Amino acid sequence: MRSQNAAIRGFMGVNRAPVFGPAYPVVSCQFCRFMKPSTADNLLHLVADLELVPAAALNEAFSESGGHALNAEAFGQTLVRRELLTGFQLERLLRGERGGYGYGRAKILYQIGAGSFARVYRAIHRDTGAVLAVKVLRNRFSNDPEKCRAFQHEGEMGRLLRHPNIVAIEDVGQENGASYLTMEFVEGQTLRELVKIRGAVDAPRVVDLIHQAVCGLEYAHRRGVTHRDMKASNLIISSTGRAKLVDFGLAGVDESGDKVLGRVEKPRTIDYVALEKMAGVRDDSVRSDIYFLGSVAYLALAGAAPLTESRDRSVRGDPRRFTQVVPLGTRAPEVPRDVVDVVSRMMHTDPIERFQTATDVKLALEAVIARLASSEGTSSPAPAAAGPKAATPGAGVVSNGTVMLVESGEKAQQVLRDFFVKLGYRVLFTENPQRAVARFSATPLPADVLVISSRELGMAAVEAFNRLSTEPYLSDVPAVLLASPKQADVVAAAKVDVRRKVLPLPVQPAEFARILAEIRPRKN
Repeated sequence: MRSQNAAIRGFMGVNRAPVFGPAYPVVSCQFCRFMKPSTADNLLHLVADLELVPAAALNEAFSESGGHALNAEAFGQTLVRRELLTGFQLERLLRGERGGYGYGRAKILYQIGAGSFARVYRAIHRDTGAVLAVKVLRNRFSNDPEKCRAFQHEGEMGRLLRHPNIVAIEDVGQENGASYLTMEFVEGQTLRELVKIRGAVDAPRVVDLIHQAVCGLEYAHRRGVTHRDMKASNLIISSTGRAKLVDFGLAGVDESGDKVLGRVEKPRTIDYVALEKMAGVRDDSVRSDIYFLGSVAYLALAGAAPLTESRDRSVRGDPRRFTQVVPLGTRAPEVPRDVVDVVSRMMHTDPIERFQTATDVKLALEAVIARLASSEGTSSPAPAAAGPKAATPGAGVVSNGTVMLVESGEKAQQVLRDFFVKLGYRVLFTENPQRAVARFSATPLPADVLVISSRELGMAAVEAFNRLSTEPYLSDVPAVLLASPKQADVVAAAKVDVRRKVLPLPVQPAEFARILAEIRPRKN
């Protein structure tokens, strides 16, 4: 900080603290800690003192804009136009505010959301430039030591969760009396926002999103962490289609008791407490997470929430909300029956009739995914003129079986299809690696071997490939992961064994034939 201030003073031609304009009757830079800047000089020093802009860029902007002749707002707008400051930062600076520009190594850019107990900001890491999200506990809770401890504790628990379908917490701390969490930033929108824009979402898409969410939920439950605030606004859909759960366990920060329902022994939202009181169970948050994830699926499929929505705690705490749900099949008759059945069981008011674990839900959804995929057909996405024989061996070529290929690029699909057809294989296609794996949970198997290309799918391909080694019912499925020479991280993360191998792209026919002979079960 001193070096940057020294650079600013050197730029202005002085070797001492500068004299401020009329609004600053004291000749000390420290005075700007308590006053609104009125001149460009005042703002220059405030920005430098807070280390919001690199010294060289700040000097250049001051000089080229005619610095001394400008007021603080005009100079600030210059910095915004040059993308050296954000509008959010400038507004705070012009109010003379000294705090709230950074937490840990995260520099705040602007606010992106607000909830009942925290605000969320977009930020960048000062050292790496990586985009981050920062959740900051509201002032009314920051003054409560018990709430701060709960926030810190839940943040530390969340930091232990590392899963592709859970937003990662990177840092937990306190700064200037404020408690904060620094998290992975996900470019996308919440499921609630998606439904608000589009209305009901098609069933295959919803099943895929909920399946991803339940994979994250299963991982957390196995580690003893329940969500306690499952809702559509806590399920983020990234721009690449990845579903990620956020805010694990943070419901307890502002939900410690209720006048209607009594003291909450284990913090969770009032919705959870009302459901559990109605069902006559105590501390049943695993199955409660399942119920409310089912309600998220219902919202996405029907375009309307199953439960009466209200900010009134007495309404949310009324058990009648759960007995007045319109059946999903009635509200959205176009939704496939097997999808309705799974969601209805997730939302059963009797916890004994509900799915008992996230794993149970995951397996049920994978069976649905397999059936939906089968109903879509297995033809190649080649041009219509090529006809359905385009993905089968040509005349005179001996058939070696069927390959299910996972590849999201259209050109790459064509190249790989031609490659496998020339080798004598029938080729089935899908762009979704998790859906492909789910199809191999059915009997008979849809193909003799699963080939997953990570060229565009990256770590999503690895996650699906590795499931084959970790799920007992998939242990005999032969699979090949294709990786480009630049994907060293993919190769390092892949779990290989007698049935699973990694091959470099471009694929060589002889090498593929050799690997396939190794991994396919021998016929007696």
